[in-house]
Amino acid sequence: MDSELHRLHIFFLPFMAHGHMIPTIEMARLFATRGIKATIVTTHLNLAVYLKHIERTKHSGLDIDILTVKLPSVELGLPEGCENIEAIISSSGANSRELVVKFVKALSILREPLLRLLQEHRPDCLIADMFFPWATDVAAECNIPRIVVNALCLFSMSAYETISRYEPHKKVSSDSEAFIVPDLPGEIQLTRHQLADHHKQDNDFAKLLREVYASQLKSFGNVVNSCYQLEKDYADYFRNVLGRKAWLVGPLLLYNKDVEDKTNRGKEASIDKDECLKWLDSKEPNSVIYVCFGSEASFNSQQLMEIALGLEASEQNFIWVAGKGKKEEQNGDDDDWLPQGFEERMEGQGLIIRGWAPQMLILDHVSVGGFMTHCGWNSILEGICAGLPMVTRPMTHDHFLTEKLVTQVLQVGIGVGVKRWVDIGVAGDIVSRDDICKAVRQIMVGEEAEEMRRRTKALQEISRAAVEEGGSSYTDLTSLIEELRLHRAATRE
Repeated sequence: MDSELHRLHIFFLPFMAHGHMIPTIEMARLFATRGIKATIVTTHLNLAVYLKHIERTKHSGLDIDILTVKLPSVELGLPEGCENIEAIISSSGANSRELVVKFVKALSILREPLLRLLQEHRPDCLIADMFFPWATDVAAECNIPRIVVNALCLFSMSAYETISRYEPHKKVSSDSEAFIVPDLPGEIQLTRHQLADHHKQDNDFAKLLREVYASQLKSFGNVVNSCYQLEKDYADYFRNVLGRKAWLVGPLLLYNKDVEDKTNRGKEASIDKDECLKWLDSKEPNSVIYVCFGSEASFNSQQLMEIALGLEASEQNFIWVAGKGKKEEQNGDDDDWLPQGFEERMEGQGLIIRGWAPQMLILDHVSVGGFMTHCGWNSILEGICAGLPMVTRPMTHDHFLTEKLVTQVLQVGIGVGVKRWVDIGVAGDIVSRDDICKAVRQIMVGEEAEEMRRRTKALQEISRAAVEEGGSSYTDLTSLIEELRLHRAATRE
């Protein structure tokens, strides 16, 4: 390990959303295990997300710290206390995207406080989320490299860049007509319905993403929560065809080794882990499907009803993270979205968790044999690292692209047939109970399910090997650290 004088110090600036903050904690810890001093910068109201993780990391002897900056929400025209995306969505409903864009733009107020921290602490590198496009220039003012961290995989990043460059969606005659993403390996097909709005219209979010892209091109490169073997063709495409630098250092979740880290990944669980494990222990291996659609899901009562009835008809054991229901659509009754007598009928067969679940702990349990997911990249990695075939139910963001990676490229999932992308806070297409039942049974029982499970177990093994000493992710991290050392030496000559 380097002496105090010569070791690297890296600042981390995560975007204020749980899907971004959680991997950043893991990335900071990962760098710290390699003898690097890691400092996370966040706002006051997001501090609680990090404290327990930071305390546990410090107890293990790693050098990791946290600094806070003030985000004056009300002065910026944001609802009071809205310092992360989950708070924005809960306060704005169907108008979420507009307020999210406003929130991201407002974050530029952190530019000067960050610059002062960089000047005071003089780190050797700034690893900042993609949604801080101004971070590249701030780092340059301090003569240090800025590395971009992105919540997407290289498959999605490459596809987005290629679609923006060639605009294949403008060459089809209807929203439902399929087109091939040009130049991208694998003949990936999409429709205009499945594309995000910012690809089809020049809205505020599209303008923001152009700023993001420009800042990425000026940056030192990209650090990615993935491993080379999971998306080999797309890592090669991103690096060799698009000419972009990327270090794949994940899956980051695999650095969570003990039960406490897995249980407390993210928010505090709303169910006692022992109660949850006791329920799982009572089930046969591979007999439970875990159902969770992330923290941004916005289903109406009709869709929730169809999910419940589809799970019941599948005759499979299940754990369903159903949130707390949508009160505005339920006349004040939290359980109007459940079929009458559903929980009584499902006693012993189904467990409903209202709130945050210890997802990693559940997915790693031997009784869990499948995962129904919204296709957020963090969740996909969790499913792969647990060796589970998946039912895909995409909604927004990059979900439809990630679904293609899961179902078409890796062939470890079955889609429920959602046709169109919707914005944050919008319920979208209703998937029927029959389609849900059919997809669940396809990944849980029969030869097709066993074949998918074998493929996913193989991906699980190569992902675990990637993060071990000598693996591809371990080696990529070593290469990045060495490049940063060389950069520091060159700038100090």
